[in-house]
Amino acid sequence: MAMSMSTSGVSLLSKFRGCLAGALLGDCFGAPFEFQDEDGPSPVVLNKFFAKLEGPPFKTPKYAYTDDTAMTKCIAQSFVERANLDERDLAKRFVTEFYTDTTDRGYGASIGVVFRKLREQQCADPMKPASEQFDGRGSYGNGGAMRISPVPLFCFRDQELMVHVAKRVTQITHTNPLGVNGAILQCLAIHQGLILDPSVGPLDVHKFADELIAKMEAIEVPDEIDGRRPYNKQLHLLKKLLEKEEGASHHQVRESLGNDVDALHSVPTAIYSFLRAQKPIPNIETDNKFRRTVHYAISLGGDTDTIASMAGAIAGAYFGEEEINNSYSKYCEYFEEILELANGLYEVAKPEANGN
Repeated sequence: MAMSMSTSGVSLLSKFRGCLAGALLGDCFGAPFEFQDEDGPSPVVLNKFFAKLEGPPFKTPKYAYTDDTAMTKCIAQSFVERANLDERDLAKRFVTEFYTDTTDRGYGASIGVVFRKLREQQCADPMKPASEQFDGRGSYGNGGAMRISPVPLFCFRDQELMVHVAKRVTQITHTNPLGVNGAILQCLAIHQGLILDPSVGPLDVHKFADELIAKMEAIEVPDEIDGRRPYNKQLHLLKKLLEKEEGASHHQVRESLGNDVDALHSVPTAIYSFLRAQKPIPNIETDNKFRRTVHYAISLGGDTDTIASMAGAIAGAYFGEEEINNSYSKYCEYFEEILELANGLYEVAKPEANGN
């Protein structure tokens, strides 16, 4: 299904820039809190953390990005320079980034095996090493979803192509259906954010979730034993949490949706963080909905950098860069560079071609 949509209140270029900036900021600001506490960071600590970032300028080393952004930028660079999907080029960029970056980016142990095999075969068969992982079952982690944000930008005008590209990009490292479908779900959520106009009024969070459910039902293959669609189940749980008048507790969110490194138990959590943040949240001292999204995602604890990065990408795609506090750029590694990549993706994708 080809799509040619635009927004009137927020420019698409702003949304492209907001999406990649949001992914980077969630990664950088979430990383210091990753798996620190079973119940997540305390409200006092997080409010002070963001208040300081938004206050008078102060000298400090910039917060470093993790493997989430390292791989995201590889995808964006490949799209900008190649102007198409080139799996071998992507694999080469992943491997080169992994072996030449001297900073500890926090890659998982299993991904190193994939990269070693890719390097040995000179990326001749980009999908083969990942397909051999875990006795041929492939990884179901969130490593595909965490880096997928360039795909809905590059394929903005064609949703069917977007799903295909998301699948291929993910399968270089994650071939398990749960890992692949998690990346596709995150891709669809970002795309919905891109095509909606925040200036027309409050976001209908239930409709947003319903549209994701409908799209994933056409993608997920029912389980052979019980006939269930795992992401369908998680998205329905997400809707139930949104229906709680006083808002779900952190414990309820963690128990229902999860906050770990599995795609199934982190991608829906990131989407929920964005949707929950459309209204005020107790113990989060801000009216800014972009910050509230990232702040809330981090507050849930667990895999904070990846969940906050995914949530930030959706929020940035929806609100555009105008909703992002200008001071954040001073404290986040690679900020200007990620905006340039967003500009490049905008030029390559030509999302407003033919007057749309």
